[in-house]
Amino acid sequence: MDNFNWVLTTAIFVADLTILIGLSLRVIMRKREASVTLAWLAVIVLLPIVGALIYLLLGENRLGQKRAAHAAASVPMFKKWVAGLNQRLHFDWDRDNFAFQPVEAQACKVIGLPTLPGNDLQLIDEPETFFRLLIEDIDRARKTCFLEFYIWEKGGLADEVADAVIRAVQRGVTCRVLLDSIGSDSFLASSRAKEMKNLGIEIVEALPAGILRALFVRIDLRNHRKIAIIDGEVAYTGSQNLVDPFIFKQDEDVGEWLDTMVRVRGPVVEAMTATFFYDWFVESEISQQELSDIGEIPEATVSGNALVQLVPSGPGFEHGGIHDLLLTTIYTARRELVLTSPYFVPDNSILAALKSASQRGVEVTVIVPRKNDSRLVQYASRARYSELARSGVRIMTFGEGLLHAKTITVDREFSLIGSVNLDMRSFWLNFELTLFVYNTDFTEKLRTVQRQYIQRSVLLDPPLFARRSFFTRLKENCALLLGPLL
Repeated sequence: MDNFNWVLTTAIFVADLTILIGLSLRVIMRKREASVTLAWLAVIVLLPIVGALIYLLLGENRLGQKRAAHAAASVPMFKKWVAGLNQRLHFDWDRDNFAFQPVEAQACKVIGLPTLPGNDLQLIDEPETFFRLLIEDIDRARKTCFLEFYIWEKGGLADEVADAVIRAVQRGVTCRVLLDSIGSDSFLASSRAKEMKNLGIEIVEALPAGILRALFVRIDLRNHRKIAIIDGEVAYTGSQNLVDPFIFKQDEDVGEWLDTMVRVRGPVVEAMTATFFYDWFVESEISQQELSDIGEIPEATVSGNALVQLVPSGPGFEHGGIHDLLLTTIYTARRELVLTSPYFVPDNSILAALKSASQRGVEVTVIVPRKNDSRLVQYASRARYSELARSGVRIMTFGEGLLHAKTITVDREFSLIGSVNLDMRSFWLNFELTLFVYNTDFTEKLRTVQRQYIQRSVLLDPPLFARRSFFTRLKENCALLLGPLL
């Protein structure tokens, strides 16, 4: 019996050591950010067997064989469309010497989508205004209505959107809805979704999640985009999900959710439509020929004077592309940089860029919610406040609800708005969408909204903040250790 126990113990030890060495080598050879690599090594070493299982489930960006094949098959068609778009709507940057040209050039190289002139942008910072405009546009739809959102949750204004889509399909409009499996799980399983499908509305579940799927794909890769496109003529994007903020998560004591959205008309709507079709093809069962048959992208007409560059990001696109573009954006700032993000857990390179900007004389302001629906993110975020404040960065804590807007303005000359948070999940895991807007008029409007957020916020007092308890600081620093994995 003793001999059997010795053999069993030795076998378990050897197996654990083999797994530990094998997975550690795999993590190291993937050559990711040092902080990410070290975080995963800590998980694997400190949690025998369990850590290895966690890494196998969540450690690599596994889309699944079928989904990856669909994504690869759609790339040639996407590139062909981009080439035609660039020839038809090419903008000559040589005639102007804009400060943001390095950002634009890098985005072209990394993402491949050109800057498109002739766009009209309407900034929306009130949820009811967004819902009313969207419903009106859906009610005017003649041909198509495409919706792609991370969360659609029943109740209030979100139900009115569903009613509008039903009215649209009943008058012959083609309606397609793409919803994230985890973010919209309750809606996808609801009787309302079943009713909509029975009426002819195509509803597809993006990145399906489940226990069995977790063995083959990474289930925390999520489609975080927010897109609505009507007739290929008008589109919306930003940070607002299809949820009524007066109802959504009101039991979590964070207050009303505040978002920013953009109503877009002009050529960039074409790029948004192409992104929707890319995602639809990857997630649906249709063939490439069927996509070609249904996926004709209507040419949008010139509707304004804003230069806009669409930047989709996530698995399948340039790895870390949005992260690198945000770094360049921060380093481009010369006078002023204002950022809003509900989930603010910057990695070391973003942190260094923010500190560097402040140290070279840029007025850097970061606006974050005082209370967050993720306690872990809130602790990890607070762990960075003192370091940033010492470099001169202003930390503004918004206390009148959960500020969910994801915006950046640079020198009041250009701006970014979309779904990307300043955390590792948005940088490396989620499918996101950002508008890079090279237009001073729109940027000034966005800066006005940011100014309103600042007026409703409290400036962090570094000496007072430094007096928080040892136990609080310990929780923050422990949460920060998981920052690369959040």
